[in-house]
Amino acid sequence: MIEIAVPDMTCGHCASVITKAVKETDAAARCEIDLAARRVRIASTEPAGAFVEAIAEAGYSPAQPGS
Repeated sequence: MIEIAVPDMTCGHCASVITKAVKETDAAARCEIDLAARRVRIASTEPAGAFVEAIAEAGYSPAQPGS
């Protein structure tokens, strides 16, 4: 499971944009959004960096996993 902090994810719209970015990176990925904790959990075989990049391209500021 990949966990990415997204401190500027503040609402349902943010969550849907991030979910879309995750699905565009890996359509088979399972994506869980914890809006209160501002975290995204992703189950995928793709590398974490691919999702960090996709979330950043969607206009957010993801923190690298483990940072």
